[in-house]
Amino acid sequence: MSENPYCAYASSFRKLVDDGVNLPLGGMPKPPTPDLFPDAPVCLIFSPHPDDECIIGGLPLRLMREAGVRVVNVAVTLGSNKERQQARLVELKDACDWIGFELQETAPNGLERIRPDARENEPDHWEAAMHTIASILADHVPQSIFIPHDADWNGTHLGVHQLVLDALASLPSDFSTILVENEFWGQMQSPNLMVESSETDVADLLAALSHHVGEVRRNPYHLRMPAWLQDNVRLGAELVGGEGGDAPAFDFATLYRVRHWQDGVVKEAWSGGRQLAARENAGILFGAAD
Repeated sequence: MSENPYCAYASSFRKLVDDGVNLPLGGMPKPPTPDLFPDAPVCLIFSPHPDDECIIGGLPLRLMREAGVRVVNVAVTLGSNKERQQARLVELKDACDWIGFELQETAPNGLERIRPDARENEPDHWEAAMHTIASILADHVPQSIFIPHDADWNGTHLGVHQLVLDALASLPSDFSTILVENEFWGQMQSPNLMVESSETDVADLLAALSHHVGEVRRNPYHLRMPAWLQDNVRLGAELVGGEGGDAPAFDFATLYRVRHWQDGVVKEAWSGGRQLAARENAGILFGAAD
């Protein structure tokens, strides 16, 4: 009886992770970053924790590289482990500097207790945090903002979602932006955008993520991220492309839900789903959404 040919196939995935443990954590030569115009449009990533900017960064990275967008990562929190907060900030600075994202701090140790229960039970604390986020929004006037979606499981991810929406609601009614929801801990039920990442972009996101040394030593999730990006192609083929749709010839992809914040409310950006291939310029996406 011949050996199951899928044994070698499955084994190759395990071996990739085994070999990946020996890859360096940070310290690689930086990739080139584009020269951005002083008045370049701004994309704000509201990251619940250090490392989220890399994990969901497929589209922001493409916007920076292909459309000349300034990507600013807002470090909403630095995690709940106070002994690790300053170390995580150093790692975050290294990761952002390496990939070419700017970094916006919210507080010396990040904001604390950004969770749904704090919104319910600590209104003064929540309002102070909301004003911090509202000030950042007003200062940058971003073309687009990235936040976790409303069912992303992790308490801080859910808190950041609500905190940013509360901050948006506190701004003048003429404030508008493109609202891009992303996922990590929980899958979105209704994404409307699948963005392909090239091998180069994936490698650069992984290298940036590796700068979060304390976290990936605890759990080498950076080595499993490519498999997640591949699985997004399976999901996105039907969740974005339509039930029964053919899978596009993407190798890696990230799923998003794009809507507008306009006139003080969330509005739909487009009907149906869109797929952005690596060969296309990401700049067409939000130009079409305006």
